[in-house]
Amino acid sequence: MIRMVLASGARLAAWALVSILLVAAGQANAQSGNPFAPVAFVNDRAITGFELEQRKSVLRLFRTPGNLDEVALEQLIDDRLRLDATEATGITLPPEEIREGMAEFAGRTNMDLDTFIAALAAQGVSEETLRDFVQAGLGWRKVVQARFAPRAQVTDAEVDRAMALTGRSGGAVVQLAEIILPARDPAEQESSEALAQELRNTINGTSAFAAAARRYSVAPSKDNGGRTGRSTPISELPANLRSQILTLAPGDISEPISGGNVLALFQLLSLRETGFTEAETVSIEYAEYLIPGGQGEAARKEAGRVLAKVDTCDDLYGINLRNAPERLARNTLPVREIPQSVAVELSKLDEGEVSTLLTRGDNMVFLMLCGRTPALGEDAPDREAIRRSLFSQRVAAYGDGYLAQLRADAIIRYP
Repeated sequence: MIRMVLASGARLAAWALVSILLVAAGQANAQSGNPFAPVAFVNDRAITGFELEQRKSVLRLFRTPGNLDEVALEQLIDDRLRLDATEATGITLPPEEIREGMAEFAGRTNMDLDTFIAALAAQGVSEETLRDFVQAGLGWRKVVQARFAPRAQVTDAEVDRAMALTGRSGGAVVQLAEIILPARDPAEQESSEALAQELRNTINGTSAFAAAARRYSVAPSKDNGGRTGRSTPISELPANLRSQILTLAPGDISEPISGGNVLALFQLLSLRETGFTEAETVSIEYAEYLIPGGQGEAARKEAGRVLAKVDTCDDLYGINLRNAPERLARNTLPVREIPQSVAVELSKLDEGEVSTLLTRGDNMVFLMLCGRTPALGEDAPDREAIRRSLFSQRVAAYGDGYLAQLRADAIIRYP
């Protein structure tokens, strides 16, 4: 089910705007002869105690949970980074656009602008401070759009997947065990083919298959005796594997299946009818992030670092921020159109899970499943609204990654 981000995106934008408040007010107060001691420096620009108290007042007004001292200071640090980036880009906004932005922000709190200004004033926040806050927020939005809009375009296939309104279904689910053998060059391919045929001819039973998996397989599942650990709907399997599985009895082993840089044997552990009607077609959305180094130790360590930082496919945009765009690809395809080696790995994954078994050229493929959907229904939502929603979500993900980069590069110190 696609996450509809039109409404949630507006709320996030509102809170992002809240996070850039009150810099000018603190500076004016310092100039009037009542300065406050700095509480932090961001690239040698001070955040004052006055600004911190002002931000906490805003957070109280919006009933923000958590430790307000910590939340306010973290937001103010991000403020400085956003303002620096906006200034460095040379973005300026006309007064009428800022006024419109103020009214738009007030509307997100279900207030008109005058009511909202009065509510802020009751917390000690001036209209001028609100104006500066909105100006900075709009500037950051323009920075992110200018930098990342060309890289955030949404394909028709991605819109198709997002428009699927019903959950997937399948006529049967299977549990499999696997033995994955390396086939990175012709000599290794020949050796693995011979071993695969020998194993298929000599293995008898699940215990023997599990022992062979532990001895020969290069997949992480070898530690579990080759068991993939997931009940897989039959509709999600690649066509050639699906046709074999349907002819096997539990304990039987498939013919060797070649895919990319590996050769695979599968043992059917169980097949269970679900009682549901199988979808006519199923599309899968997945991301491929290329890590130089193939299956070498450095690539495996980098894959581990990436895995620790990502929960969804959107997070990979931030990971790839400083790299060539070609290193990250996001696809939405029917199962029958997905390359066989990729489809086999995806069949083992749940949404948000990752496989690093495949290579492409000299790169490891960090393969992440984004989601699965059936064929589109008749009552689909507006395509352009979905496209705008996905585009906004993707730009926001790039923006989050850019802000994280700015923070990593910044010199932040506390007096």
